[in-house]
Amino acid sequence: MSYAYLFKYIIIGDTGVGKSCLLLQFTDKRFQPVHDLTIGVEFGARLVTIDGKQIKLQIWDTAGQESFRSITRSYYRGAAGALLVYDITRRETFHHLASWLEDAKQHANANMTIMLIGNKSDLTHRRQVSTEEGEAFAKEHGLVFMETSAKTAHNVEDAFINTARKIHEKIESGIFDVSNESYGIKVGLGGGTVRPGEAQASAATPAKSNCC
Repeated sequence: MSYAYLFKYIIIGDTGVGKSCLLLQFTDKRFQPVHDLTIGVEFGARLVTIDGKQIKLQIWDTAGQESFRSITRSYYRGAAGALLVYDITRRETFHHLASWLEDAKQHANANMTIMLIGNKSDLTHRRQVSTEEGEAFAKEHGLVFMETSAKTAHNVEDAFINTARKIHEKIESGIFDVSNESYGIKVGLGGGTVRPGEAQASAATPAKSNCC
């Protein structure tokens, strides 16, 4: 399947916030409640359509444990977008966001699009971080914000696709030099334009992880 662009994403955040579950839900449209911790990084990919163009998302799911932090940092380089995930039922994962952002600031390109994700929105009875707090943090740091549920799939599509849309807007406005692949963007060979009336194909490569 041809595509206009390939965008490289990373998913970052504390261990157990649901990073792998978000990836699995997006690429494979399923939720796996029994899970192992991610060791190092895992990978998934999917085609989406943005403004009539086929965009391939290449998504790297990183480990949240401190012991893997040096490995995770190497994946910031050459990433066009990042999903920064916390668990709305665990306040400590929200408090650690500043540390993750500092890593991104040090190791990623300055124009990387970061989507802040408050995951596990289905567990409202266990909520420790309000939606307003998430919105305020995102506004303070210039991030896009959304609450999701990897279990019910609420807002999962929008989280990944809206990030891609922001990246595409930056390409259109000339912020990204698409000839420089260090920005995490690769120009496709086939153009990948979806014509009116054509099916908007969406191919998925299942993620290898068990979950979260």
